[in-house]
Amino acid sequence: MGKIKRREFLTRSVASVGGVILGSRLAVGRQERIETYDPFEIVPLGKTGLKVTRLGAGTGAHGGNHSSNQKRMGQEKFEALLKAEYDRGIRMFDLADAYGTHPFLRPALSAIPRDKYVLVSKVSTWRTPEDERGKPDVTIRRFLKEIDTDYIDLVLLHCVMSGDWPRQLRKEMDIMAKLKEKGIIRAHGVSCHSVAALEAAAKEPWVDSVHARINAYGTEMDDNPEKVVPVLKKIHGAGKGIVAMKLVANGEFKYDKDKISRSIEYVLGLNCVDMMIVGFETPNEIDDFAGRVQKVQKHT
Repeated sequence: MGKIKRREFLTRSVASVGGVILGSRLAVGRQERIETYDPFEIVPLGKTGLKVTRLGAGTGAHGGNHSSNQKRMGQEKFEALLKAEYDRGIRMFDLADAYGTHPFLRPALSAIPRDKYVLVSKVSTWRTPEDERGKPDVTIRRFLKEIDTDYIDLVLLHCVMSGDWPRQLRKEMDIMAKLKEKGIIRAHGVSCHSVAALEAAAKEPWVDSVHARINAYGTEMDDNPEKVVPVLKKIHGAGKGIVAMKLVANGEFKYDKDKISRSIEYVLGLNCVDMMIVGFETPNEIDDFAGRVQKVQKHT
């Protein structure tokens, strides 16, 4: 190659430096455009037509037999917690007959128009009162009175475990479908507690949305994540909503913040979960969890 003239050398040098500067600016621009998750963003719940916040509030920590940690707080403290959740931006509240939390919700949010938040409740398929057994219409109308509302956005068959649940509970499913037609409930689905039940939910057209246990460690789950996640992807691919529960493993990770952060990042990264519910017990827990959600980068 021949010698480069001084003017040509300077021209090339300036262009090279300019390219570096431009490249740096573009890199900075890319960094500035990195998106993170907003825990209070309104997102669609599958194809249910319901709009929910990415983070919802559960009311059934260690729940059962019509009680839970939230109910055991007593009316005054629990209502204050519900107000704190709403004030921070949560617009989805997860209830159940088994938790005994229905009567607390409406007084806490009495000043809020009903269409400003989404309510979920669950019909027990076990331990139901004799006069309500196999009659979810009777049970759900009781729910309406307990909550003091004209409708419930999403009602689930609670804690289904059998892979044959669509056949076993077809009568209840048909009754709930009629309630949906009347607008008494807006969507229906299941809360699953086995992989077999999840597999059945993926195939069952009646299912609008599924509550599924998922975290990064397999703790308090139906099986390890490697077996659960492919089924969740099937459910999501069928257009059904997916609500993640047990991210804090029923409280086992409560004092292990690294596990909570890892589970949040893991679940959000699956790209098949619409929203998460957590049974908060203090406003500080809400703020801590929401702050960890905000640190997770979106990868699209």
